[in-house]
Amino acid sequence: MATFESAKSASKSLSLSPKSGGKAITHYLPFLDWLVHYRREDLVGDLLGGVIVAIMLVPQGMAYAMLAGLPPQVGLYASIVPLIIYGLLGTSRTLAVGPVAIVSLLVASGVAPLADAGSAEYLQLALTLAFLVAIIQFIMGVVRAGFLVNFLSHPVVAGFTSAAAIVIGFSQLKHLIGVNIPRTHYFYEQVLYAVEHILESNVYTLIIGLGSIAILLYFQYGFAKHLKKTGLSESIIAPVSKSGPLVVVLLGTILVVATNLYDWASVKIVGEVPAGLPPITLPVFDVNVWQLLLPTALAISFVGFMESISVAKSLASKRRQKVDADQELVALGAANFGTTFSGGYPVTGGFSRSVVNFTAGANTGLASIITAVLVAVTVIFLTPLFYYLPNAVLAAIIMVAVFGLIDVKTFKHVWKYNKADAASMIVTFLAVLAVGVETGILVGVAAALALYVWRTSRPHMAEVGRIASTETYRNVERHEVETWPQTVAIRVDESLYFANTKYLEDVVLQMVADKPELKYLVLIGIAVNDIDASALETLKSLNQELRDAGVELHLAGFKGPITDRLKAIGFIDHIGPGRVHLSTHDAMKALGCA
Repeated sequence: MATFESAKSASKSLSLSPKSGGKAITHYLPFLDWLVHYRREDLVGDLLGGVIVAIMLVPQGMAYAMLAGLPPQVGLYASIVPLIIYGLLGTSRTLAVGPVAIVSLLVASGVAPLADAGSAEYLQLALTLAFLVAIIQFIMGVVRAGFLVNFLSHPVVAGFTSAAAIVIGFSQLKHLIGVNIPRTHYFYEQVLYAVEHILESNVYTLIIGLGSIAILLYFQYGFAKHLKKTGLSESIIAPVSKSGPLVVVLLGTILVVATNLYDWASVKIVGEVPAGLPPITLPVFDVNVWQLLLPTALAISFVGFMESISVAKSLASKRRQKVDADQELVALGAANFGTTFSGGYPVTGGFSRSVVNFTAGANTGLASIITAVLVAVTVIFLTPLFYYLPNAVLAAIIMVAVFGLIDVKTFKHVWKYNKADAASMIVTFLAVLAVGVETGILVGVAAALALYVWRTSRPHMAEVGRIASTETYRNVERHEVETWPQTVAIRVDESLYFANTKYLEDVVLQMVADKPELKYLVLIGIAVNDIDASALETLKSLNQELRDAGVELHLAGFKGPITDRLKAIGFIDHIGPGRVHLSTHDAMKALGCA
């Protein structure tokens, strides 16, 4: 009987059902859920999503690899194994993982100071960076530390991405105008160099680049509207309108081949892209190298996950699906392990491709696997077609892709709602432009935390009175209320900690000084969620100062866990019996005011 019960228990804990009493195995291996319950009607959406994303990803992957300072084939390598791994382990049914612009920029900023772009050493460092990102994200997921990304507030991320988009855009100027602009750590140095050498631009390269941008913008903003007027169904319009990158790749390549622009006009082309599946690669196992790359790895881990989880949750909510943030970290970490050993570089979920995947009807992780298979087929058989692809076309693809990251709308909204949050967004934006992407985001996080400490160091405190004939107490400056000359009730609308207890003490003592007839002070803690050790010492000191002034301190409305801790430490006994009340009204009744 015992053996039967043990087997029954084991079966329960490893059940594929998410309703099992134990931890369902589908939590750790999400593909078992959609694979076991795969529906035939989902296949069309998965196929369509996989194909369309592959069409977008091939040119984007090559372009983003060049942005990262890597050969274009590395972007294709990073679009095969990681996509298969994420498709199996990710909880989002529509997130499209692969190379993205901001992560590529971070790779370039972190690796460029250590090696020459495009060199074998540079590639090894990029692989090592992916390995570190994989370790960080995987461990964060396993220990359920996804909450750490909350330190990247929305205004900070918006400021960072907007500035990064500008930096990325200007980094492509050299390909757009055909002038070799040296890579520098500071954004403004590249801008100044471009302005000084603008007259040296290759006119043919510039025409190709600007023409590609025009076509891509038309596909992005106008083509779908024109197609709708023809009466085509949304299922046809969606994939066709997203084929802009493929169109400019084909047109640019045909133009260069037909006119020999690469020969007589010195138009730079991609050149030979090695055919065949990616090789097995290994990172550098050197602690000193790891230390140099760690800041960049941390930035990629946090920023990449923020970009990924935000779009994953947004798309999942539209279908009433759920995304597990910690499992997403595990899946992204595993995907980065995959890219490390298959010749790629750090990957994460991309916004535009994920939206396209969703719109095309992707239903499961199979769509991601289909994309990977199609990219693999491209790498094996189609890479010779990219030989004459102009670099200006890839630069145009990057520029248009990051154009939407410049978030003016969020800035206007945040500025209107909260000037302090807007300040952290501005500081982050300017810091990224002035001192670089990695330092810039650290400055932004520090600014956001500093503003939070400043804001909470002066908590809102309100003297409250009773609304006539009720048990409701409100701010005396906002409502017609009843007050009492010998009793004052003060509501503190913030947790009490080391940064704001001095302010609390000053406000209370000033009020006592202004009201010589005062005998009772009721401190209302309905909005207080925590009291740290520093705040406790301040409360003890305040109680003694009030006692010396002939004023009794009473507590009202403090939450049970806080009251328990105050009682356990002896503070309740310290202020005296009968001075802790469940509510403000109970305190007023005890003091004869109600």
